Amino acid sequence: MLADGTVLEGFGLGATGTAVGEVCFNTAMTGYEEILTDPSYAGQIITFTFPHIGNVGTNEDDIETVNMAATPGARGVVLHSAITAPSNHRHPPPRSVAQGARLIGLAGLDTRALTGLIRERGMPNAVIAHASDGRFDLDALKREAKAWLASSAWTLCRW
Repeated sequence: MLADGTVLEGFGLGATGTAVGEVCFNTAMTGYEEILTDPSYAGQIITFTFPHIGNVGTNEDDIETVNMAATPGARGVVLHSAITAPSNHRHPPPRSVAQGARLIGLAGLDTRALTGLIRERGMPNAVIAHASDGRFDLDALKREAKAWLASSAWTLCRW
């Protein structure tokens, strides 16, 4: 749910719940683990334009922050395609990149169209939500996205 009321629907992956933040995009073809755990993305929901994010898996060597609890990376992730089985010998037992970083994720969205919207209008505030039962209070999500601008989390992300 973007702060302007735009609803983008996909299917949830990773952690359940909600996270509010600023939506940005990344066009990298590799390095998603580093991007998702990079403290410079703290407070943001990252939209990846490359469709194959997560396919390599996750591992502890590619984490960019020393303490995820104290200095978290991204708050959420938006993907075009679902994550397939990992194909890297360094990957621990199966888990999604979103679950590994305790992120709420959505897949099945037109991430290139969302990137175009961000380029035209700037980075919107949004709430990303994943509920196992698929039920959401859209009005509450919209209020939360609008209210985030005034929250202290926003000031931590601004210069």
